[in-house]
Amino acid sequence: MKKIIVLAAGQGTRMNAELPKILMPLAGKPMIEYLIQSIIKSGADNQPIVVVSPDNKDVIKNALKNYNCQYAIQKRQLGTGHAMMCAKKYINKEASNIICFYGDHPFVKAETIKRLSKSYCGIITIATTIVSNFNDWKKNFYHWGRILRYKGQIEAIIEFKDATNEVKKIKEVNPGFYCFNRKWLWSNIEKLNNNNAQKEYYLTDLINLAFKQEQAINSILINSEEAIGINNKEELLTAEKIIAEAKHKKII
Repeated sequence: MKKIIVLAAGQGTRMNAELPKILMPLAGKPMIEYLIQSIIKSGADNQPIVVVSPDNKDVIKNALKNYNCQYAIQKRQLGTGHAMMCAKKYINKEASNIICFYGDHPFVKAETIKRLSKSYCGIITIATTIVSNFNDWKKNFYHWGRILRYKGQIEAIIEFKDATNEVKKIKEVNPGFYCFNRKWLWSNIEKLNNNNAQKEYYLTDLINLAFKQEQAINSILINSEEAIGINNKEELLTAEKIIAEAKHKKII
């Protein structure tokens, strides 16, 4: 049994809009709805957990009223690791693995969700993407965390604000899609600390923790278009263009 968590409690201040970022309209519907539809279509979980804030809980629940979601509340914005912990009480002990996505990634395909849920997890499976450069629409990826490998094995994920100039040259980046072994996750998530530039509890720090424990860290590669996240209005415009082009190709 798998359980899917969608992190959606962020305020999205860079959008400079009244709506929460994940509810910003993308080709006529809230961007998070694309992800929820893909999750349901994948068959991996017909009742995903959406982590929300006290401020955006009601408006998000209303926007997703046609879907059978559960809602966990992150009362304080203390980072992605803390957000995951807020969902713990909603997860049945029968769940062997927990899959995590972010609500601002509308292009994730049902096939990828199925692939991530069925891949050998070990302790962690990470979906990564590799870009040839950070030009044009790929500049969206420049401020993402970088994948550090040691002899081919994923060693750590370094968040951009904590990265050296050398690390920033790495072109394998982290969209933030994970599959965790449930027992290992709950045994280790409270070991996270906030000794970083943002003073937040990073979910990504679990990767380095698993590496130090010599645990199995698996990875799957996805294409860059599918990995696109939306953090500001410029990136929203890029996403609109991608959808328009996809519709045009179908017509042709």
